[in-house]
Amino acid sequence: MAELSKNRELEPRHPIQVVARHTGLTADVIRVWERRYGAVTPQRTATSRRLYSDADITRLQLLKRATSEGRRISDVATLADEELRRLIAADEKVVRREPSHARAMPSDLTALGYIEACKDAIRKAEPVALEGALSRASVEYSVPELFERVIIPLMQDIGHAWEEGSLRVSQEHMATAVVRSFLGNLVANSNMLASGPVLVVTTPRGQNHELGALMAAVVAASDGWNVLYLSPNMPANEIAAMVNQRQAQVVVLGISYPADDSKLADELRALRRHLPAEVAIVAGGAACQGYSAVLDEIDADTVTSFENFRTLLRRLRST
Repeated sequence: MAELSKNRELEPRHPIQVVARHTGLTADVIRVWERRYGAVTPQRTATSRRLYSDADITRLQLLKRATSEGRRISDVATLADEELRRLIAADEKVVRREPSHARAMPSDLTALGYIEACKDAIRKAEPVALEGALSRASVEYSVPELFERVIIPLMQDIGHAWEEGSLRVSQEHMATAVVRSFLGNLVANSNMLASGPVLVVTTPRGQNHELGALMAAVVAASDGWNVLYLSPNMPANEIAAMVNQRQAQVVVLGISYPADDSKLADELRALRRHLPAEVAIVAGGAACQGYSAVLDEIDADTVTSFENFRTLLRRLRST
């Protein structure tokens, strides 16, 4: 019986799209990990279609967890599954007790290389090249590092260049559209735990900038939450209706711009009134400071980094 179970575990029967859903990795990342690092070796059909086994899926899940804790795929791809499990357990133990500023981060020079490749693609108005640079960075970095080291600085540089007049409006819009699409794909590929606790992510009415909210959705999904991402600029009653329908435990709000919307305080108070008392509200974004008084009033948690956000999510989940 054990032999039959072992054979089934090694049977190549899953196409890459199924593997992507089960692991939270994009198909592109799976292919790169396979070709460049030998992470798994799928079987090929007569038509050269990849098929993966249950064991391959388990291994890719372990590798994703290891890279999410800050390990580089090049350093862990050759480790046996049991070694990966021990490494992950040790890393997660360190994360629980170590302040975020003490953890090793990837090289700034490496991140700058990806940022420059992205900016070059934007200047040349080449969306495919921009998406390719982002995809390559996503292979190299864990999700929080990808955001903190590449995407956030990139979007800040784009904003400064637009303000200075060295970047055209059309180039800025193209770049934003590509990054939004890239993040949307990350949300879809990371959001695989239909049985996990439900978390709703959106931006409140008047807040149209959604990239920060999309990044928060990816981080939450990567940490095992069942994420429901709503469109930006969502009225309080609609957010609450979705929370109540799905019995969500947490609402995450992206508040990026403007920082002085006189109507937003009323929206936030209305959201708190419509939500069950046990539902947590988490807010993040560049404009949060402008609404600190009302966020305190509605007992919302405010986060200032994605590491901070992950720590808070783990605390909320444990309670």
